[in-house]
Order: sequence, then C-alpha cells, then structure tokens
Amino acid sequence: MRLISLALVVLALGAAPGCTAKTPADRAPDSADSDADADTDSDTDSDAEPPGLDAILAELRSDRDGTLQAYSEGAFRTGATGGGWPVQVTGGWLFVDPASTGNLAGTFNDWTPEPMTADDGFSYLVHSADRGDGYKFTDGFDDWHADEWARALTWDENGEMSVLHPEGAHLEHLFAVAGQGLVARDIHVWVPAGTPDRVLYAEDGQNLFDPNAIWGGWHLDDALAEAGADSTLVVGIFNTCDRMEEYTHVEDTLDGDLYGGWGDAYADFIEDDVRPLTAETYFPETGEPSVTGLLGSSLGGLISFHVADRYPGEFTFAASMSGTMGWGSIELHNDTMIERYAAHGHQDTVLYLDSGGSGDCVDSDGDGIMDDDLEADDNYCENIQLRDTLVSVGYQYEVDLYHWWEPDATHDEVAWAARVALPLQLFGSL
Repeated sequence: MRLISLALVVLALGAAPGCTAKTPADRAPDSADSDADADTDSDTDSDAEPPGLDAILAELRSDRDGTLQAYSEGAFRTGATGGGWPVQVTGGWLFVDPASTGNLAGTFNDWTPEPMTADDGFSYLVHSADRGDGYKFTDGFDDWHADEWARALTWDENGEMSVLHPEGAHLEHLFAVAGQGLVARDIHVWVPAGTPDRVLYAEDGQNLFDPNAIWGGWHLDDALAEAGADSTLVVGIFNTCDRMEEYTHVEDTLDGDLYGGWGDAYADFIEDDVRPLTAETYFPETGEPSVTGLLGSSLGGLISFHVADRYPGEFTFAASMSGTMGWGSIELHNDTMIERYAAHGHQDTVLYLDSGGSGDCVDSDGDGIMDDDLEADDNYCENIQLRDTLVSVGYQYEVDLYHWWEPDATHDEVAWAARVALPLQLFGSL
C-alpha cells in the first residue's frame, strides 16, 4: 500500500486536459460504441480519379464535419494520392478551414495571407503548393493557427504548423480512432524517411512529439535518431479522460474512490483496432513488420506490460519507464503486474523496465508487494521487485530482460525524455 498523495501525483501525469474524475456510474466502457468506427472504411479505389472540387464542396455543405472526417479516413485507408487534407483537386490543393478564419498563408506564398472563399460553415481556397510546404490559417493579424484536419504537422517558433504531405521523415495525424467501446482518440504517427522495418506502439501519444506538451514532452523524434532507431514507425496513441481506467488491468482505490480495470478492453483496442489500422495504412502490401514493440511511462508503462502479457508472443518488445507496477495493491488487494508475471511465467517478449527514485523496499502490510517505504519514489521498489520476479521465472539479463535505474530521477516527461533513447536503442537492435 502506497502513500495516497504520491499515488495521485503519479497517476495524474499525462492525462488529457479538461478531464474530470469518473463517477461509479461512468466506470464502464460503452459497448454500444464498440464498433463505432466499423463503417468508416472506404471502398474507394486508390487508382480512381480524385473527386472534383464541386463535389467536395457539396459534401461539405451537406455535412461539414462528417466530410472532413471521411476524406481524412478515406485517404489514409486507401492510400490515395494526397493522403488526407489538403485534398488534391484539379488546379492545385483544396484547403478547407472550418473556423472560417479568413486567409491562407504558407511557404508557397511567402507567408502572405491570401483571402479564402467563405461558404456555408467553412472557407476554402484552391492553391498550388509543393509537398513539404508549411501553412497556417490566419485572420491576417493575431490569429495564426494550424489546420486542425491536416494529415501532417510540425512545430515552429509560434506553435503547431501544418505540412502539405511531406515525403521525408515526418509526423502524421490520424483522427478519432475508436474501438472496443472506448472513447475515440487521435493518434500521432512518426513516419521515418525510409521504409519502416519495425513498429513501436507508444502510450500518451500527445506527449511524445509536441514540444509544447507537459514539461516539454519527450522529443521522441530526436531520441529515435540518437538511438539509431530511425527506421522505426512510431504509433503514438493519445490518452483520454479515461486514462486511469484504460491504463490499468484491475481496479484499485485512491482515498476510497474506485478506479481502473479497463486494461483488457484497451489491450484489445491496440491488438484488434490500432494494429490492423496501422498495417492497412502504412503497410498495405507487406503487412506489419515482424518486429513490433510497446512503450509507455507511469501508467503507460503498466499498460504496455499488460498488453504484452495479454497477448503473449504477439509483440517483440515491451518497455516500461517508471511503470506503476504496484497498481492493484495501493488500497485493495487485486493482482499487481508483479503477480501476473510471476503466475504466467517466462514468455517470448523482450522486456525493458526502469525507474528513477530510490528507497528501502519493504512490505510492512504483508500483502506481498514491496511498496511500503513512504520515502521511496518513482515506483522504484515495485520495479525492483518486478525485475527480480522476472529473473525468478526464467528471464535472463541482457538476453530478454533489461533493467535500468537512474538514481533519484523524477517522475515526469523531463526524466523520461532524458533516458528514452535507452529502450529505443534496444528496440532498434532487435
């Protein structure tokens, strides 16, 4: 049993902004929405001629948001030329601003605002541009913002910037991916310059590449290059307001309030929804590469190990940074991930786990989990216990088990960004 105030700090990190705590009545996935994305697949032939401007405008007038979503999905699912917004039409690229800000500016016009045509709930402009050009929508004065539906994005000194279908290494945005009754969420995908030879599924996706994310984010694109893992396609799955529910395999209580236990549904979401979408989108001819991995921190590390355990042998690698491996024993006595791995024995996935912090690891309440030193931090003791448990069931150091301790490192994105190259380098070598 851990000190509750510490647990609350640990579990709050990385949660989606604007979230409110779950009430007991809210604490179940919505099975009615489990196939919410089943009808979004497009049957469009990827070799078909692009739709005409008039047809797209008519669709936007009829159902603006649905059309924006459909062309985003249809493009990346079929691999059509352009691959999402902006959409290629006769005469250039169709830029659509649902906020009707007024103007389009980008590298293709030296960032000089050009008026867009106002329409029914949106504005638009067809403009010539080259792949890799950056752009934003603007009122010509103080409001400069990225295209919220752009397929590719980056950041400049003024914030997020949209990019027109770059061909080198870049970041892509997939929208409203749903499944298993869970809330739909966006995904950031890092696409390497060459052909990807491995895929890493990473949690808390909104914190991985955005330099304006909490504590500056992970800068995972830089870490991939540092680690020599730059042939990796990274699928960064956003968290939602249900993070504490989805990222935990069993229920536990914090200050008497019940949380968690949706981990099976979330693992199934990765296996049955996100992986097939990734293969369909980025590997339509060859299928997903044989080397696949999972990566997360804190609760994200916990759920990464749970996914690997629920689907033994389906992932080559699983990495947990400061994973909350004592979840289940904070105030209740449900199975922790330590006990799960002890019970299930040696499996095929290569495991990496780490922590910062330090402490004297004791089990003063006799629940079998060494988590009762109130001075220990960053899940240090629980990860030490899991490491030793893995050795006891047959994992071997430097073969299929890797452990790192960063003395007194804190529990935040700054610390994880500083050492994420370690698991990335290992993953890149598999």
